[in-house]
This record gives sequence, C-alpha cells and structure tokens, in this order.
Amino acid sequence: MNIRLEGARRSPDGAPELIERGVPFGRTPDRQLVHLYTLRNGRGLVVRVMDYGATLVGIEAPDRTGSIAQVVLGAGEFEPYVDGFPAAGSTIGRVANRIAGAAFELDGRPHRVDANEGRNSLHGGDAGFAHRLWRYEPCAHASDATCARFRLTSDDGDGGYPGNVAVMVTFALTAENELRIEYDATCDRATPLNLTNHAYFNLAGAGDVLDHELWADADGYTPIDRELIPTGAIESVAGTPFDFRTPRRIGARIAALEADTRGYDHNLVLRRSRDAGAPCLRLRHRTNGRVLEVRTTEPGVQLYTANHFDHVVCWGGVRYPRHGGVCLETQHFPDAVHHPDWPSVILRPEIPFHSTTVYHFTTD
Repeated sequence: MNIRLEGARRSPDGAPELIERGVPFGRTPDRQLVHLYTLRNGRGLVVRVMDYGATLVGIEAPDRTGSIAQVVLGAGEFEPYVDGFPAAGSTIGRVANRIAGAAFELDGRPHRVDANEGRNSLHGGDAGFAHRLWRYEPCAHASDATCARFRLTSDDGDGGYPGNVAVMVTFALTAENELRIEYDATCDRATPLNLTNHAYFNLAGAGDVLDHELWADADGYTPIDRELIPTGAIESVAGTPFDFRTPRRIGARIAALEADTRGYDHNLVLRRSRDAGAPCLRLRHRTNGRVLEVRTTEPGVQLYTANHFDHVVCWGGVRYPRHGGVCLETQHFPDAVHHPDWPSVILRPEIPFHSTTVYHFTTD
C-alpha cells in the first residue's frame, strides 16, 4: 500500500483527531498484517505511525507560508522497511546505541547480547524492538491531544538480555503542534534498558541538512574510539565541533569529523542544571522558517547526521543524499552498562521506567 502525502486538513473545532484507525500498510515476512495510524490536529500537523517497530513513519508540517512538507524521513509503503530501509523513526531497544563487546556484567553475572556491528551491539541487535510487531491499543489522553499507543513484551533471554520486560510507547499529538512520545516499561528482573526514537529530521523536506541551524543546551560530550564506543570520559564541548551552545549550521564544522566518523555520530551531554520543562535542542531551517524544539527527561542526545546515506528513497520518491537527515536521539549515554558513574540504564522490578520527549514544531 502506498500512502499519498496529503496537505493538512483542519478539523472544524481545531481539536486533534485520530483520522485512520489501523489502515493496512503491508505484511511482515511471516505474513503478519502491519497497520498505519494517522494523527492530525487543527493547526497543520499530521503524524503517521505504524505498529511495526512502533515507528514514526512521517510528519507533515507547514512552513512560514503554510506550505506543507514531509519533515521526517520515512517510506510511503511498508516493503522498504523489510528490505533494509534505515531504522528511521523506529522505537529502539532494549538498549539504544552501542554496547562494547556485546557483553556486560550485571549483579555479578555476565551476559552476552547479540553483536551486529562488528564485535559490538547496536540498537538492541538485529532482532531489536525496531524489528518487532507491536500491539496497538486505543488510549485516552488530555482533551487537547490525540494519541496512538503500542505495547511489546520482550521475554527473558530476548537478544541475550535478562528478565521479562513489558514496554509501552505512546505517541500523543497536541493542538499546539507538539508530538509527545512517552516511554514506559516494567521488568521482573534487573536488565539494561535505554529507549529512544530513531527519527531522521529534514525541515526542508529534501536535500541535506548541512544548512540547518542547531542549538543544543549541552556543555559536554562523550569522546569515542574507532569503533564509536565511548572512552569513558566526559569532555567540554568548548572549542570542538560539538559546541552548539550558540546556534550554528550543522555543516559549519562537520569537515573536522570526516576522517573518523564522516560526520556527527556522537552523544551530547545535556546540561544537568537545565530546566527540564524548557527546550534543550532547537533545529531551524532559515529559508522556510520551520523550527523544531525538543524537550526531554533524558540526560543525553545522540547527534547523527546520516553519514551512511546514499540517495535513500523516501516519501514521494524523494532521494536523500548523505547527510540527508539529522537524528536527535534523546537517551541515556551509549555503553552506559560499562560506566557505573554515568546515569544508570539498569531497570529493576521495584522502579518502573518512564521517559518523555516532546517535539514542538513552530515557524519563525
């Protein structure tokens, strides 16, 4: 099924609404039916999510003139997601980002998890949450929002991880053009858990993101080695290409990273004393005026500039080149299981997990 990119329709009273309740979108290799859900508000924002990977398939947003564009990279049909389409917009777990050596020790017991990036594990392995069919359920939310909720059960031993884990992800669209993603989880045995969404943003709807302006309330970053594994240090961003405390073009200093990572693929440490209710990231397209502000309860954000892209085909047949999108993956720090002095990613039965990230779309 190919979903057509639509201009935003406004509901008569301006209230958000769930337009399509489970439109068939395709089938998994084992023939399970995949559904697509559309959230729409009265101010021009349209959000599409599917139950496969609890994936943000697309966001349509207006610019300062009211013109609509697709600002999240995704495919208009399901087949590319099976055929190796990047994990764009998917919910990532059990552990987002990298685990060195695909192994860790927890409460005195060694555990080995799936290695899918050389000797290391990335984004939960090849059978991570991004590649699972989640269970959709209707949800009640605040009167000024509509939402789609997805649940997944990850069994003890799944991908090598201990404990049974129940995960819930809620996508809520408000009348104020905010997409709120809430993550909740419980377990019956201690286990690492680090959840994020892997959306690629491009506020132009085409081309690369090097001219996008980025501000980040991050005064530190975690240096990495040749395998993109953190060294264990937290260093100041001052005088480095990772300093976005003053708004800068993403492409302004990206050339300094070419030899090692071909671009940004680094964890920024958000300022600890920041106001949790205030934006910690601001992405802006200076020409069309689209602005994305991000708020989160997470301590870090992985800044990734699609360094591996090679004309990836997305909505409407648009081909995105290298650096065609930017990921702002709010999360705990990568490889935190090996660094006990960092914010912990260990989930225990007595303390349920909850995390919130809000994407606020505006124009200037």
